[in-house]
Amino acid sequence: MATGMVDRNLLREFNIDESELDAVISASFPNFTEEEFYHQEAQAYDLNQILTGTIVRVDNEEVVVDIGYKSEGVVQRDEWDPAEPPPEVGQQIEVELEEFEDSIGLIVLSKRKADRRREWEKIISTHQEGDIVRGQVIRKIKGGLLLNIGVNVFLPASQVDIRRPNDIAEYIGSEIECMILKIDEARRNIVVSRRRLIEEEREKMKKSLLSNLQIGQVRKGTVKNIADFGAFVDLGGIDGLLHITDMSWGRISHPTEMVRIDDEIEVMILNIDYDKEKIALGLKQKSPSPWANISTKYPVGSRVQGEVVNVLSYGAFVKLEDGIEGLVHISEMSWTRRVNHPSELVAIGDKVEVMVLGINEDKQEISLGMKQTQPNPWDDVSKRYPVGAIVKGTVRNLTNYGAFVELQEGVDGLLHISDMSWTRKVSHANEILKKGDPIECQILSVDEDRRRIALGLKQLSEDPWETRIPQKYAPGSTVSGKVTKITNFGVFVQLEDDLEGLLHVSELADHKVEHPESLVNVGQELEVRVLRVDTAERKIGLSRKTEVKEAEAPAAGDAAAAPTSAAAAPARPREELKGGTGGGSGPLFTLGSGE
Repeated sequence: MATGMVDRNLLREFNIDESELDAVISASFPNFTEEEFYHQEAQAYDLNQILTGTIVRVDNEEVVVDIGYKSEGVVQRDEWDPAEPPPEVGQQIEVELEEFEDSIGLIVLSKRKADRRREWEKIISTHQEGDIVRGQVIRKIKGGLLLNIGVNVFLPASQVDIRRPNDIAEYIGSEIECMILKIDEARRNIVVSRRRLIEEEREKMKKSLLSNLQIGQVRKGTVKNIADFGAFVDLGGIDGLLHITDMSWGRISHPTEMVRIDDEIEVMILNIDYDKEKIALGLKQKSPSPWANISTKYPVGSRVQGEVVNVLSYGAFVKLEDGIEGLVHISEMSWTRRVNHPSELVAIGDKVEVMVLGINEDKQEISLGMKQTQPNPWDDVSKRYPVGAIVKGTVRNLTNYGAFVELQEGVDGLLHISDMSWTRKVSHANEILKKGDPIECQILSVDEDRRRIALGLKQLSEDPWETRIPQKYAPGSTVSGKVTKITNFGVFVQLEDDLEGLLHVSELADHKVEHPESLVNVGQELEVRVLRVDTAERKIGLSRKTEVKEAEAPAAGDAAAAPTSAAAAPARPREELKGGTGGGSGPLFTLGSGE
């Protein structure tokens, strides 16, 4: 018979040889096998059974307990909590039978499991679902917290509070009250909820609070949550919304500038919706509105100092005091500069001087101006720029109708294309000028009310149509020129720079011409006869016919008359007469004979 099931510590203690023990057992119990011999008494016990034993020996690692077996059982020393009295020889304790024999033949016992089972049985016998229990949070586990109420129970993270905390580990070590949600006896598992308990308590408090709340009351509360639009404040059973617009009379960008979570604050009850159980709260309403007597504090026309608090595309908001902001529109920022965006002049935090332009107390709006604190360059501009005066400036901008010339900062004049040249037809200002060019002009007119100054460039020189052109191109004289353009009603011939005459289709040849391009080409040099010079219309008529009736020839030096050899020519549609605007505003040409 093997001695694998014998307590070898006892063999060594009594100096018994294992082989001798086998011989003794075989002789004394011939009808028993080894297993039957060692377990005949143990068969009366079951694994995991709770037994009562007596401590017979205590050392640093193990406690030996006599439970009535042939050999004692062993309990690990660390199963005694440091807070409880240490084990002593002769002390009776309850243990759970874990194994009849371990690898070295010892009976394995557990005091801790026995204690836990007794605690569990006690909890089960004294508590049921819905009961309130109190315990200490032991540690954080997957999905929640472990709470000890005599036995360890599970508190899910979703049941820790009404609003789930950022870190449930902050509850470790604290004692809390919870409600038992579920008891699973088979698995020895209990689930508890702190949230359910809080909700039930808050429901009772909410009903009591709603019955006592009144609009205008000032109540204490705790900030429980913060959103972009405001903060939720626990009034003691029900949350109220403190909207961002009701936090301060001044400008704030986010509620965190005024409150933090868990702050205790005093708020005013602004509105109560009993059906929806919603409460509107206010913080700024506890102090008087700064808009009271605003017209007295900031009368229209007064100058005040302020701070730029916001810059938008249409203007800048300037704070005059906490809760009082006014708008400086982009059009009210400068007399002289053309501002594309307010950021060109101001930035958030700048200290600026402004003038109060208007107040709307109902809408709580103030209109402010920055340029009004500076001299207006258009004041007395007619005295500084009298009509007829010669002035210097810089071309600031070019358009198809003219050029804007800066005479001084904030004062521009318009040089129209019709006032750029006596002889040249100008389609766009960039044909003559470039942006940034220095230029000298004459003041033609000044309109202070509309802030307009008309300038002239051609007026700086003599009008060639008054003397030179009529003398040089006398009717009947023969001149040379280059074809610049061919139309269905005639041919334009350049006589000199910026001066053209019209060779009408009826004057191209002695015979009738249907298509002018069949006779002449663009760029071709032609010799033509001057028929007419119209100084009023600033036009020159030309002809290539070989004969001109003498009766139709004008008297010598008569610039106002024109040969009438084509007087009998049929009238032409009005669109053929296009080519100038009069007053020297475009290329100069005639409309053909008979005009």
